[in-house]
Amino acid sequence: MTAMESQKEHWEKVYQTKQPNEVSWTQEVPTASLEFIHSLNLSKTTKIIDVGGGDSKLVDYLLAEGFTDITVLDISAHAIERAKNRLGNQSQKVKWIVSDIVDFEPTTDFDLWHDRATFHFLTKSEQVAKYVDIVRRCVKEYLVIGTFSKSGPKKCSGLDIQRYNEESLTEEFKNEFEKIRSMTEDHTTPFNTLQNFLFCSFKRRRQTE
Repeated sequence: MTAMESQKEHWEKVYQTKQPNEVSWTQEVPTASLEFIHSLNLSKTTKIIDVGGGDSKLVDYLLAEGFTDITVLDISAHAIERAKNRLGNQSQKVKWIVSDIVDFEPTTDFDLWHDRATFHFLTKSEQVAKYVDIVRRCVKEYLVIGTFSKSGPKKCSGLDIQRYNEESLTEEFKNEFEKIRSMTEDHTTPFNTLQNFLFCSFKRRRQTE
């Protein structure tokens, strides 16, 4: 079994067997993500992709705010199916992609790339390099990325993760993007435990003549 297959099987099993109140990453309101997105003063036609969106409720809030060009990508077909079922007819306004992020071949550009808690599952340098290259090729304007901070857990859902601080996360994207701002957030899980996240936003560097 390849690493990719085992990752996909892991996440399909999670979303087949656990409800939102049984997984640590569930948020009723994705406060930090929304705050960062709002700070960018985006138009409602901004092309947004939520990477690792799963059955996150960020898409619900973006739709409610009138954003019209939203893509949600996740490795788990079951996660996306749950989100579609939750949204009902509203799901038809969203583009849905089932893919491992490191195998994603975008066919369009995006103005905003949002990722809460996918990037930190990439623990090998070649995986990180693939992710950064995909971002470099398809993101025209902004990144908003949330990972576990250096004070956060070392594992999630039984998998090893890579923790970041502001400097190390900025370093990964510095060639193409400059950091706008960063913050840490204590996420309260459904089990009433705390996980410390780091969020950073970045803007595409403009090529100088």
